[in-house]
Amino acid sequence: MRRALALAAAGFLTMVHALTPTAPAKAQAPASQAGRVQRVVSPGGVEAWLVRQTHLPVLALSFAFRGGTSQDAAGREGTGNLMAAMLDEGAGDLDSDAFHGRLQDRAIEVSFAASRDLFSGSLRTLSEHRGEAAELLRLALTRPRFDAAPLERMRQSILASIRRASTNPGSIASDTFWSAAFPGHPYGRRGAGTLDSVAAITRDDLIALHGRILARNNLKVAVVGDITAEELGPLLDAVFGELPAKGGLVAVPDAVIAATGERRVVPLDVPQATISFGMPGLKREDPDFIPAFVLNHILGGGGFSSRLYQEVREKRGLAYSVSSGLAALDSAGLVTGGTSTRNDRAAESLAVITAELQRIGTEGPTSLELEQAKRYLIGSWALRFETSTQIASNLLRIQLDGLEPDYLDRRNGLIDAVTLDDARRVARRLFGAPRMLVVVVGKPEGL
Repeated sequence: MRRALALAAAGFLTMVHALTPTAPAKAQAPASQAGRVQRVVSPGGVEAWLVRQTHLPVLALSFAFRGGTSQDAAGREGTGNLMAAMLDEGAGDLDSDAFHGRLQDRAIEVSFAASRDLFSGSLRTLSEHRGEAAELLRLALTRPRFDAAPLERMRQSILASIRRASTNPGSIASDTFWSAAFPGHPYGRRGAGTLDSVAAITRDDLIALHGRILARNNLKVAVVGDITAEELGPLLDAVFGELPAKGGLVAVPDAVIAATGERRVVPLDVPQATISFGMPGLKREDPDFIPAFVLNHILGGGGFSSRLYQEVREKRGLAYSVSSGLAALDSAGLVTGGTSTRNDRAAESLAVITAELQRIGTEGPTSLELEQAKRYLIGSWALRFETSTQIASNLLRIQLDGLEPDYLDRRNGLIDAVTLDDARRVARRLFGAPRMLVVVVGKPEGL
């Protein structure tokens, strides 16, 4: 997919103060950040969260529709991904070249992406061009052309990417892990599709998926920039008002990771073994999610300070990096992680990772580890809101998580409220008897 010209870099490197507290890290920011978020409902009923900023002449809009690659039909995997590549390849009366020419003339950026649970997009524009930017986004969302020539060009680009991924250890490990973790489930399919499925996708497939996903009842929107609530309402209707009121999403059943306790080796003649692992985790609405978030920072999410990093890299030099994370999907929760190491040290690396999971499940974190993790997570929260684009993206994520604007004020307090007993209880719940699905790509010795 071609991209429009970037906005001036200086504008996006300027610190955004609308949501960024300058005081030292506290459990609660001294001033309400939620109070800066305005709920705007358009005359047509489209809702958005708005943070108005007047110090930069820029508008950033992020949006998402429920229903991503999990909505791809069997045998047509990759339809959502291909649709994301096609929305800015011509719309309305504008063919691909004309559409991109209009974007470039005004330095307007639009982008689209499909993930497992979401079809998302963004718009960035100078405030003086917001009317034209809104019109181009409206056309892309409501009147995409899906013309034959750009469709075939995007198809070939995706097929080339799939071929490259077929020899990439990380891609192979990821695809193998997800297919083993969720056999027969939409999460187990390849979001980008396969060579056969992408080749089979037709224009009618794109039109059908577009009609099922892009609907107002599936929509969340966040806007940051130099625009008032009164001005935003009509703009929301202009962009999204022509979309159908309701979509036709296919229900994605809840699932639990399968094949735990298994190790799957995919032979590949490379000098390093790539390891991916996972086990059951928590969905976002689980009451233990915040303690689990803090606990994961201690285990493998905290970079240099994490246990896995210290044990695998610093003490033994087994790998350059190692990490873990929480994958809170709409229909499943996982703890995942991975590393790459020499083939002759793959077994040792996996043994160290397993031992650390068992240790934290048995002993939990120390009080010092907990306090350090909380201090970092609280202090770094503001860094997520440095630009208008980051603010819009995070406001969108909060909406998608089913939270209210007051989460901006409550979040650090929730982190600070996690006790040692909480962390140890959740450690037992997640890692008390760890049974991982492990995928290793390479020529690992001893596995």
